[in-house]
Amino acid sequence: MASAAEQLAANLNFSAFSKATELKKRIWFTLGALLVYRLGTYIPLPGIDPTALAQVFQQQQSGILGVFDMFAGGAVGRMAIFALAIMPYISASIIIQLMTSVSPHLAQLKKEGEQGRKQINQYTRYGTVILATLQAYGIAVGLEGAGNVVVDPGLFFRATTVITLVGGTVFLMWLGEQITSRGVGNGISLIIFAGIVAELPRALAGTLELGRQGALSTAIILFLAVMVVIVIMGIVFVERAQRRLLVQYPKRQVGNKLYGGDSSHLPLKLNTAGVIPPIFASSLLLLPITIANFSGGQGPDWLNTVTALLGHGQPLYMAFYAAGIIFFAFFYTAIVFNPQDTADNLKKYGGFIPGIRPGQRTAEYIDYVLTRLTVVGALYLTIVCLLPEILISQYSVPFYFGGTSLLIVVSVTMDTVSQVQSHLLAHQYEGLIKKSKLRGARR
Repeated sequence: MASAAEQLAANLNFSAFSKATELKKRIWFTLGALLVYRLGTYIPLPGIDPTALAQVFQQQQSGILGVFDMFAGGAVGRMAIFALAIMPYISASIIIQLMTSVSPHLAQLKKEGEQGRKQINQYTRYGTVILATLQAYGIAVGLEGAGNVVVDPGLFFRATTVITLVGGTVFLMWLGEQITSRGVGNGISLIIFAGIVAELPRALAGTLELGRQGALSTAIILFLAVMVVIVIMGIVFVERAQRRLLVQYPKRQVGNKLYGGDSSHLPLKLNTAGVIPPIFASSLLLLPITIANFSGGQGPDWLNTVTALLGHGQPLYMAFYAAGIIFFAFFYTAIVFNPQDTADNLKKYGGFIPGIRPGQRTAEYIDYVLTRLTVVGALYLTIVCLLPEILISQYSVPFYFGGTSLLIVVSVTMDTVSQVQSHLLAHQYEGLIKKSKLRGARR
């Protein structure tokens, strides 16, 4: 028999949405914040020659700049005030998470609940400002050395560029937190999602233009559309898949009554690492290409050789890309999920997995199951990311059809839809509570 929550979820419809005033306010706030973000990606930095910038970016967009431009919604190609986007915040968050496993102070803060989480978030903000400052200064120096891009190079240009780019990143960080608290969905993820989706029409138009010019056949375009649909279906299936470990709680007697004896489950996601492994692996592999592009091909011979071997579609690139995804999948899973802590928490509250002794044996069993799941999740990430890479290299398909962008778009969409359903369920519960109070008052 379905529970009350499942019955309410099955009865959700448009009429329930129209009555949820609080949810509509949150959605409008989210859309307004994302609109502000998109407007900022079209405001250029002062002292930049747009024509010279377009020529330089056209030569270097196959490197790491292409990855950053995708996450920034095209702001890097236009060198807008949001060119750094939210990437420094993501990098700072990952660094803080990695340091949590080696720093006793951060590990203790993580266990202190809400107060400790606020302190960790504050450290993340400080780290974001430091990383954004370093990256902004590097961009300013790189623009000065990229030909005639900068109208008046010098100390004043570097200072204004650093202040503008760091201010843009800090503003986006604040905007993302506001979306999370006052809107719908995770604000940081939605900002990245908006940047990718906003550039999809241009990528589609470019693909159709290639078909019109004869560079892509109609069969290849149709195959691409079918493949994208199949990949999206596979991503949805795997991202929702989880292994549920049965957890049993013992019965306890209080007076003449018997309490407890309930059973629950411990959900383990098939892809615990999310989209972090492809992002890290692609960024590391694209560094030699970016360095070679900045040197204009005048660098050492070994750098040019490595760049040629690590080009898109090359066997060595594919091998290193797959190895990087698998490594970071295991590494990041080990960082974000600690089987020993989970086993200790189960033992603390009296829970146990049937047939497994509480404590160390439970931790070993959870680690065994999680390792097997991570193997499948890493293979899934490798397949999703390598198939589009082959199409990009062989048929010049736009970069926005890459596996990383599809992963981000699908994952953020699923998370946002889930939060909308949660708000609708809360509204339904509020309606039931109000009705019960009215009936009680009449009686």
